[in-house]
Amino acid sequence: MTTATTRSAPTTRAWRNAVFVVFTLSGLDIATWLGRVPSVRDSLDASTFTMGLLVLGMSVGSIGGLTFAGHIVARLGARRGVLVASACLALGMVTAGVAVTLGWGFAAIWVCLIAFGFGNGLCDVSMNVAGATAERLGGRTIMPLFHAAFSVGTLAGAGIGSLAERFEVPVAVHFIVVGVLTSLAMIVAIRWFGDDRHVEPEATDTSPVALPVSRWAVWRQPSTLLIGVIVLGMALAEGSANDWLPLAMIDGHGLANDGGSAVLAVFLAAMTAGRIAGSPLIDRFGRVPVLRASAVVAVVGLGMLIFVPSVPIAIVGVVLWGLGASLGFPMGMSAAADDPRTAAAKVSAVATIGYVAFLAGPPIIGFAGEHVGLLNGLLIVFVFIIAAGLASGAARERTGAGAAATTPSGDAHKGGEPRLQSGADAERDATATADTDRS
Repeated sequence: MTTATTRSAPTTRAWRNAVFVVFTLSGLDIATWLGRVPSVRDSLDASTFTMGLLVLGMSVGSIGGLTFAGHIVARLGARRGVLVASACLALGMVTAGVAVTLGWGFAAIWVCLIAFGFGNGLCDVSMNVAGATAERLGGRTIMPLFHAAFSVGTLAGAGIGSLAERFEVPVAVHFIVVGVLTSLAMIVAIRWFGDDRHVEPEATDTSPVALPVSRWAVWRQPSTLLIGVIVLGMALAEGSANDWLPLAMIDGHGLANDGGSAVLAVFLAAMTAGRIAGSPLIDRFGRVPVLRASAVVAVVGLGMLIFVPSVPIAIVGVVLWGLGASLGFPMGMSAAADDPRTAAAKVSAVATIGYVAFLAGPPIIGFAGEHVGLLNGLLIVFVFIIAAGLASGAARERTGAGAAATTPSGDAHKGGEPRLQSGADAERDATATADTDRS
């Protein structure tokens, strides 16, 4: 007699904690590259325009990763999506570091960043799908906390990068160590991912959605586009601060360089605090009221920065801007993944719309800033935040969404820790059902 040994399905808590690890490591990877941009520029003796073209390579890769992520995650699952992404991230980071240190030139680094960007885009969709499924089964809002973990990872990566710059650590050494270690850690973490492809929708949901859903059909759904507007507006609110806030404080409010950088740190701290504090508010009041309130807070804060010449008031405005912008992106991801049958395709589509903000936002704001001043150029962000608030109704929770699914291993509604169905579990259930039918 042969005994088959299978790995037991992970608990919701184990899945959730593993997703926290992946989000943190993803932020660490991205900040590792950003923290060494000065060294990259020096090695290439590049102009600002050339560095903009270099960053475009990573953006092109990210859009490619996002585009194919819906297919990959729907077919292979979020676990294997992160596995493929970790390999691309390590490959891109390690080769980029070697290219910088050995002086291989602009073209070689650009190609390496395409691979790195592809891994980043694929990882973004995969970890958001996994996080949204764990959130749905856990029965409470945790997506903002996942994105807070990402912010913590970026802060850690920026700190390590700053130390590496100070002690003149070769870029190749820095990137090889971080790239290999973070990818190995991701591979270990995803052992505790469940299989999101075998999480069934609520039993009361009888809407006629075919399986598998066409990866392009979600683009024709109005809800996808409206959620995309939410994510676009809030992503622009976040990304524009990362790109332009220090210069806006320096040029518009007369701060020194170190003061402008310090204000950006204040914004990032407010973003992180908002994501940590936001989860219970969403559970209590729902996504739509919190989104609308967030948009109002962000608009008021950005208005204070743009229109009030006082530096202390501008800094208060920056705090409000960060708090208001903190929850839009994670709530948009949760809304996109509400229906497990379309989660991978819809998260991919919404994330692609959101990444337009990171791709097109900086040059558009910079172009406007050259003509009307950088503070006035941020009025573009002002308008998009208002649009996100007006579209917030599209993020309303589906009936029954958020309730933890029950499996033979546990019942969340009876106080037990639910276990998430693995592929082997699904096959055994299908076999048992077939045997019952024959009998």
